[in-house]
Amino acid sequence: MTGRYGAGNGVSGMALLEYFYPDIYLDSTYEIDFEALYRKGFRGVIFDIDNTLVTHGAPADARSIALFERLRGLGYDTMLLSNNKEPRVKMFSDAVHSRYIFKAGKPSPVNYRKAMEIMGTAADTTLFVGDQLFTDVWGAKKAGILSILVKPIHPKEEIQIVLKRRLEWIVLFFYKRQSERNRH
Repeated sequence: MTGRYGAGNGVSGMALLEYFYPDIYLDSTYEIDFEALYRKGFRGVIFDIDNTLVTHGAPADARSIALFERLRGLGYDTMLLSNNKEPRVKMFSDAVHSRYIFKAGKPSPVNYRKAMEIMGTAADTTLFVGDQLFTDVWGAKKAGILSILVKPIHPKEEIQIVLKRRLEWIVLFFYKRQSERNRH
């Protein structure tokens, strides 16, 4: 195999996996220290919705509404970035009072950049929170912004996501192993 990732270019299989590694990996969106990130200069937060803020297809709940109020109080601008259709995204957006981009085409970085443009932020002042490596995290990394991967809120998912989760497990295995090595 030759070409971008083929033989002779110095990119190993392990290095390829690093394209999908999140910058931060946490159990939940609701444990992110947004105050500390704000002190570091972050001003915009882009969120995935399903299994990041609420279970798949669920409306905004008291916890997600409170989170967006807290973020506004801190001085953050927010944006919802979803591959879902507009009715789903708009319903959630109306409840949390955040702007949104639907049918975002993640992992393409185009709409991550559009979100930053709308919020008036730059790559070094924006962070992304999502639950999937191959769409959310990869797109954020391609756009040059901090990526925070959270564990899915609920294990019941559509079949195409279940299949991707099996591949994600492999990437996360090596990510965790490398993170452990870096700590020692």
